[in-house]
Amino acid sequence: MPVKVLIDKITHLAHTVDITGAGARLGGMQTLLQPGAVVILHRGSKRAKFRIQWTKQIAATEVQAGVECLEPQDSFWGVDLSNQKPSAEQDMKVLMTLLTGSSKTKP
Repeated sequence: MPVKVLIDKITHLAHTVDITGAGARLGGMQTLLQPGAVVILHRGSKRAKFRIQWTKQIAATEVQAGVECLEPQDSFWGVDLSNQKPSAEQDMKVLMTLLTGSSKTKP
């Protein structure tokens, strides 16, 4: 899904690679992001704050980023993720572990 990422008052275009009720993996970024930074994602008329959890340089001009939602909204992504709510936090930890290739997750 296409999204706009607001970083320091500058809008960047990206797309989702994976989504969960707790966050997402973004692709197509051309800007290097710092883990811990807070960004605002826009999807249509919806907007929410997200924290950058990790980044990975995929190609010379593409960065992927794992983001955690700081303002959860039931319909932010436009799909029903309600069946994931009980384990959304655990799912996010597993997703981040798989995507970063790390065998340890942060508490």
